[in-house]
Amino acid sequence: MSIRLTEAPFDPGALLSEFSRGRSETGAVATFTGLARAEQGATNILELEAYPGFTETEISKIASEAQGRWALHDLMILHRVGRIGPGEPIVFVATAASHRRAAFEACDFLMDYLKSKAPFWKKEHGPEGERWIEPTAQDHADRERWR
Repeated sequence: MSIRLTEAPFDPGALLSEFSRGRSETGAVATFTGLARAEQGATNILELEAYPGFTETEISKIASEAQGRWALHDLMILHRVGRIGPGEPIVFVATAASHRRAAFEACDFLMDYLKSKAPFWKKEHGPEGERWIEPTAQDHADRERWR
């Protein structure tokens, strides 16, 4: 299991290749890459803040739950912090399992948590100024379906 925060841009394709290498007993790898949106010109920069150490620890808890719930062989979460431009990757999640359903569901579960509950603080900067972003009602509903 690998959970990392980074300010540096990353290449999702390279991460997928690295994550998939040498998996002779894995039948499925599912991934998700989230990108920063321009919001029709309303956002020039997305800024994410986290508490180093604390944020990774909290994400590790839900990652451990996913690993047990879907009998994952492995998982990787890489999440950007700092200033991110539209079109740049923000998050990469990969799950490895014996079968596709487990890999897909675990990846979806992890993203629902990251979007709605993970300890990140998000601010959009644009022509109209800056504003903090909160999870939407849909984000919370998506997470609740896993109970």
